[in-house]
Amino acid sequence: AMAVWIQAQQLQGEALRQMQALYGQHFPIEVRHYLSQWIESQAWDSIDLDNPQENVKATQLLEGLIQELQKKADHQVGEDGFLLKIKLGHYATQLQSTLPLQNTYDRCPMELVRCIRHILYHEQRLVREANNSPSPAGSLVDAMSQKHLQINQTFEELRLITQDSESELKKLQQTQEYFIIQYQENMRLQGRGGARGCWGWVTSGANPNAMPCPPAQFSQLSQLGPQERLSRETTLQQKKASLEAWLHREAQTLQQYRVDLAEKHQKTLQLLRKQQTTILDDELIQWKRRQQLAGNGGPPEGTLDVLQTWCEKLAEIIWQNRQQIRRAEHLCQQLPIPGPVEEMLSELNSTITDIISALVTSTFIIEKQPPQVLKTQTKFAATVRLLVGGKLNVHMNPPQVKATIISEQQAKALLKNESTRNESSGEILNNCCVMEYHQATGTLSAHFRNMSLKRIKRSDRRGAESVTEEKFTILFESQFSVGGNELVFQVKTLSLPVVVIVHGSQDNNATATVLWDNAFAEPGRVPFAVPDKVQWPQLCEALNMKFKAEVQSSRGLTKENLVFLAQKLFNSTSSHLEDYNSTTVSWSQFNRENLPGRNYTFWQWFDGVMEVLKKHLKPHWNDGAILGFVNKQQAHDLLINKPDGTFLLRFSDSEIGGITIAWKFDSSERMFWNLMPFTTRDFSIRSLADRLGDLNYLIYVFPDRPKDEVFSKYYTPVLCESTPAKAVDGYVKPQIKQVVPEFVSASGDSAPGGATYMDQVPSPAVCSQPHYNMYTQNPDTVLDPEGDFDLDDTMDVAQHVEELLRRPMDSQWIPHAQS
Repeated sequence: AMAVWIQAQQLQGEALRQMQALYGQHFPIEVRHYLSQWIESQAWDSIDLDNPQENVKATQLLEGLIQELQKKADHQVGEDGFLLKIKLGHYATQLQSTLPLQNTYDRCPMELVRCIRHILYHEQRLVREANNSPSPAGSLVDAMSQKHLQINQTFEELRLITQDSESELKKLQQTQEYFIIQYQENMRLQGRGGARGCWGWVTSGANPNAMPCPPAQFSQLSQLGPQERLSRETTLQQKKASLEAWLHREAQTLQQYRVDLAEKHQKTLQLLRKQQTTILDDELIQWKRRQQLAGNGGPPEGTLDVLQTWCEKLAEIIWQNRQQIRRAEHLCQQLPIPGPVEEMLSELNSTITDIISALVTSTFIIEKQPPQVLKTQTKFAATVRLLVGGKLNVHMNPPQVKATIISEQQAKALLKNESTRNESSGEILNNCCVMEYHQATGTLSAHFRNMSLKRIKRSDRRGAESVTEEKFTILFESQFSVGGNELVFQVKTLSLPVVVIVHGSQDNNATATVLWDNAFAEPGRVPFAVPDKVQWPQLCEALNMKFKAEVQSSRGLTKENLVFLAQKLFNSTSSHLEDYNSTTVSWSQFNRENLPGRNYTFWQWFDGVMEVLKKHLKPHWNDGAILGFVNKQQAHDLLINKPDGTFLLRFSDSEIGGITIAWKFDSSERMFWNLMPFTTRDFSIRSLADRLGDLNYLIYVFPDRPKDEVFSKYYTPVLCESTPAKAVDGYVKPQIKQVVPEFVSASGDSAPGGATYMDQVPSPAVCSQPHYNMYTQNPDTVLDPEGDFDLDDTMDVAQHVEELLRRPMDSQWIPHAQS
């Protein structure tokens, strides 16, 4: 195929204009021209822009580009070659230097890839349209790149307009200076020292013949004879009239220049404001949304480097325009000409102050959020960053940031500007931190490393609301000046909502509040309003995201799993996911009311499943060995036509975080067997794989995989009989094995090889498994080390224990024993 660049050079009219618009300071057209072959032979499309690991490839491409440019520059000879040599060499250093507008690629080589991909895509499109050929599939650039390039092109436009204004301002200044010199000169010629007195007349548009002050030369005419006096007087009058006409015209020209410049600035600020809105209200808000979803286990929100580059460019252009407007004001004060300009300039001044103020306050952001479930007396961290800090030289006088915890009510008042100063809802230790400037990355940030919430002040609770539904937020605030104390900014930003707990037992309910908030918060909401009801498919998405992140598995919830969850939540029998599409779930159904006939909520059950998988069963879930989300009846239906010894693993309905084995073995007593559920506590005594290995009558993992094939790699190696375990310090070592006495006696099963296990009946000392998760595993103290007794929190814990004690023992299980 003919090189795209050769064809691109044949474009005409609008197509040519569009092609030229792809280039600018972000990527000069000369680089494209002289390196066209190299550029077109690189695999730009093979790089996945969303994968940070691909940064290495992007860096190699950037280095390659710089090398090629350098080579090209070195090979230029002759008179014409000299200029080109300088120019290409300049671009090469620009690409690798940290010049204000160029450090984008050095810090973020992915941007270069995105930029070149965009250029090539659009060139191909323009060439294709010109040749009228159909579009090849697959070369479509993602919408993301489209937007990024639109932003880069607008920056190029802003740069050029600002450059233009600079030239116009210089022209205005020179014209004005010349005018003042001429004016002073003419006043001197007329023997008049008080130039100022006649200025109002020149600029007011009065009749040039009605000059208010008679020049000195006229007073000397009285000494001449009448004839001579008349002719001299006429000459002087003409000279005076033409000079005055010139001054008058020139004053109008000056006034026109001023109006033109002010109008140009109005246009620039309009475009600036639009660009700033795109960056702050679209891109930055999207980043914050990604950050919020990452809190629920969504993909990481990505770096702020590109956003920072954009915000820095904005700051630079705003500052240049601000300086220009100030200089224009100064010129007007130096030589006042009545007219609209003064008002225009004062309006421009207040607009640009608004723009810079919006930029500074919106780019004070939390790069690393504090934990959203926050336990008192526990160390935590957070990082805040000012994206324009480096550009505006804020770091010359490093600002201090202060963190305070405030309630939802206080946050509402703060955003409505009703807040009374220094309100807080608790005490944070180590809550002040100075912002540091990092030269290498050009970032200005404050990293709070050792904060700790000493105490919390809860608000009066509403009705059914529990402490784990109450939301707080951490307020970060600071103050700094820009442009040598010229502008002083108060900045503040709120963290994502946090739920404060005092005891580990509150963790699961607090997590539910946070999950619901992160998933369903509307952009720009009043703190921290969330819908009370959401569509079931929305909740499925949130649960799946959380599940994969918690269990650290790429194996998420299947369609069947989601049907099972819907049946559980809605107490329904329909097995079609589509039937639930328009069903709504309320917060109460999710984690306030218990499931029908149970003493726990839907979320508490689901959280228990994630917990046991994460701690003990991750590899088995990843292997697909755990069916999990099936109820007892479904398990029997699945096993009914399978050979004896086929078993499956499912999550217990009656026990939070319990997992049970269901298997088929046709005996006189029954066909289906369900083992009493194991919990985290059991698996820390003996693993699931070993327990399955102990029960040799379990042969196939449903549907038909031999058990050992699936589980043997996880068995704990057993010392062989020939080398009995030596007694250590006189002690002999016991072994634990899983047995199910009731099954053994019912099936008449004896151990292979005819030998009978001594241990097939539990010894009198071993009672069947007690309810292990009656108490939480980490009995945190309810009294904090300071000895502050918190009645509310003690009540929370007491209630929790009471709930656990009320749980029914399930009589349908076969007990298992460890002997």
